[in-house]
Amino acid sequence: MILHVPNLLSQAEVSDFRRRLGQAGWVDGRITAGHQSMLVKHNLQLPESDSVGRELSVRVRAALERNELFFAAALPRYIFPPLFNRYGVGHGFGNHIDNAIRYDRSVRPHWPVRTDLSVTLFLSSPEEYDGGELVIEDSAGLHRVKLPAGDLVLYPATSVHRVETVTRGERLASFFWLQSLVRDPLERQLLFDFDQAIQKLGRDRAGHEATIELTGVYHNLLRRWAEV
Repeated sequence: MILHVPNLLSQAEVSDFRRRLGQAGWVDGRITAGHQSMLVKHNLQLPESDSVGRELSVRVRAALERNELFFAAALPRYIFPPLFNRYGVGHGFGNHIDNAIRYDRSVRPHWPVRTDLSVTLFLSSPEEYDGGELVIEDSAGLHRVKLPAGDLVLYPATSVHRVETVTRGERLASFFWLQSLVRDPLERQLLFDFDQAIQKLGRDRAGHEATIELTGVYHNLLRRWAEV
């Protein structure tokens, strides 16, 4: 599943994020790349220890916790602390697959996170840069993603993906991974579709007794499939 979540951050929040990121200490993005990714990764990134990055990471997490669509789709068990990257002219990131396990070094002992889902939160508007599209490959073909500032895309970490070379302007984003309560992607998709259908029924037929019954089925399926 590839899901667009609009307006995770308000435009005021985006502006403040960008002002703060302008004061941050950017370094070579290969600091978090594996051996294969290092060969195709060309961007800048904030180190996990950067004070600005850590402050904004907390704010991204807070925004995620407020977003019902994100939670319904991801069913997060553990969210890796959001990181930040920057692509200028000539920067890009060739085809790669994200590491299966990431270690959250903000806690001790370092906590292993299985990367079920990848997330990109766009902080630059599409008209501010050329190139820079996130390209995700799956069985349906190629998906080119370039969203408004403040919007995010959620997609399987198992996907081959890349960031096209930026040819004008600058692309700022937050990126991170998460471990879901429901490991199997098909089960997770079914739960999301079920949840959205229940929400629609609640809007169209408020108070219908079937809403309670279907909600019970949803939670029994979640109880069966969740890893806690």
